[in-house]
Formats: sequence, C-alpha cells, structure tokens
Amino acid sequence: MVHLMLLLSLCKTTKGVMQLPANVSVPAVLAFGDSIMDTGNNNGLKTLVKCNFPPYGKDFEGGTPTGRFCNGKVPSDLLVEELGIKEYMAAYLDPNVKESDLVSGVCFASGASGYDPLTPKIASVIPMSDQLDMFKEYIGKLKGIVGEERTNFIISNSLYVVVAGSDDIANTYFVVHARIEYDIPAYTDLMSNSATNFVKELYKLGARRIAVLSAPPIGCVPSQRTLAGGIVRKCSEKYNEAAKLFNSKLEKDLDSLNRNSPHARIVYIDVYNPLLDIILNYQNYGYKVVDRGCCGTGKLEVAVLCNPLDSTCPNPSEYVFWDSYHPTEGVYRILISQVLNKYFNQLLGHLP
Repeated sequence: MVHLMLLLSLCKTTKGVMQLPANVSVPAVLAFGDSIMDTGNNNGLKTLVKCNFPPYGKDFEGGTPTGRFCNGKVPSDLLVEELGIKEYMAAYLDPNVKESDLVSGVCFASGASGYDPLTPKIASVIPMSDQLDMFKEYIGKLKGIVGEERTNFIISNSLYVVVAGSDDIANTYFVVHARIEYDIPAYTDLMSNSATNFVKELYKLGARRIAVLSAPPIGCVPSQRTLAGGIVRKCSEKYNEAAKLFNSKLEKDLDSLNRNSPHARIVYIDVYNPLLDIILNYQNYGYKVVDRGCCGTGKLEVAVLCNPLDSTCPNPSEYVFWDSYHPTEGVYRILISQVLNKYFNQLLGHLP
C-alpha cells in the first residue's frame, strides 16, 4: 500500500513533508464529538444548533453552507487533507454520503454535544452514546462494502479523533446552570469519567489509534467574554480554570487507559495552550481581531443567530474567530499543523 504523506505546508512556519513510518497505513479518519468536528450531522435535526445556511461556508467550496460551524473547513476536514486521504470529511448522516466516503472515514460529531449526557439533551442534538451507535452501524455498512477482513483492517488502523467538553463547561454548567448539584471539581470528574468511558467503548469496538483533544480556553471565546467577562469583556478565568481542571483529569485518565489497553495508542492532545497562545499573541500570527467573531457584531452570534441577515467582516483571515464561538479556518489550520507536528509519532507510529 502506498504510504500516506503528511502534508505540513498549511502552517507558514513548516516546510517539507513528513512520511508515515514504513509498513504503517492510516486508511481512514473517524471523528466524534461536537461542533469543532461536525461536518453536517445536525442539518436534519430539530435543533437551533445548525449552520447549513449563509454566511456559514463563506469560504468553503465556493461559498457553500454545509453544516460546518466555520467559514471554511473544520479540523476533521483538515486532518484528512493533511494525511493525504481526501479533501474533506463527509458527515455520516449526510443523505448523499457515498460508499467511498465511508471507506475513507466519516464524521459522527454533532454540534453542541458533550461528555455530560445532559448537554446534548438541552440542545436537542446527538449524544455521544448515539454517536457510538452510529459507529456500530457504520461498521456493518463497511462490511457490506469491502468485506469483513478489510473492515477489520480499516477499523484497527484508522485514526479516531474525539473532541468535546466545551459545551459541557460553557453551556450546561455556567450558562444554563443545569448541574447545580455539582461543584467544579465534581463536574469535571463527571466529564472526564464520561470521556474515558467513551474511549473504552471505541477500543472495545476495535479502535486502536485514538486522539482525544483537550477542552480549549473556553473563557476566551467571544460569546463567553460577553456573558462572563464583565464590561470590558475579558477572558473569563473561572471558565478557563474549569477547562484546565478537566484537562488535567482527562490527561491522567487517558494515560492510565493507554497503559492498560494492549496494542493501542490512546493520546491526550493539548489544544488549550496552543489556542491560548494564538488568542494572547494574535498579532504575532497575523490577526487583527481576537475578541469578536467575523459574523454580525461578533459578540454573541452563533448558529441560528449568525444568519443571512447578519453582515460579515470583509476579510475573515484577519479574525481569530468566525462566529462568537468557533475559530476561523485559518486558526484551525495552524492548530492542526501544530498538533500533528507534536503528536505525529505518538499517534501514527507502529501500534505496540
């Protein structure tokens, strides 16, 4: 099998290409979690957490809104692009999803989902448990397309990426106050336990290369600055402290799980610090605006509030955030390039 190439030309500071180790193949990428990864699974749901309308997709394939919470590609797309698998990742629930999409990997993530089972219930989106059920169904479909032997190879050698936690902290805990019986230490325990159990289930189903991304500095996204940053809209430290506490527990739990899971690479991925660096030093990265999104006022607009009636900034590449909650494609490109540079060998080396 031809070795897949890792194209690292996306980040300005990176030159050349990296190659997967000899006899290593990553045939597909499979994504789970929330709006960071979602490529359109929410489109058919009865929920307000949608974005299959302008101005979303302003810079995606000629301005097509697809259900990606961004002006362009999201991290799930960029991962398959950088690994040389395909140009973008289809949503599993896309009615037009092709067999070739299934074979090379699809996205099960749902915008506004979370590790806390209450989080997707509040937003009327797809719980992580249902995403696992969709994955089980996917395995059955794959067997019908390529046979059992090839399916087993794809499942065991593919890269699995899990991203959630932001909506648990920002929405369920702080905004909605739906978990008043928990203090922050107890709630982050719930989140980390749920995340670890999700990864255990993926492992039971055959996954062996599993990347779990940390929560971001959620207190610094424009909407949370507006809601909890005071008159001057500073980063909310209580939100960020909750994210850091969750991340420390998640990293410890995943390290333990990795040690106790034979023939697996289960890797905690820190995106908190790289994104915080972009936010704090945005001008060094070539950005001009960090505290507002490109859509509307940029202070609260997200999902249905960011719609065709809103004006957008003329140049999204000058903004760290596309809407009040999600980074622009340019920021995602930097982050994914940094992540693959740092964790490449851990994730994509030979399975132990």
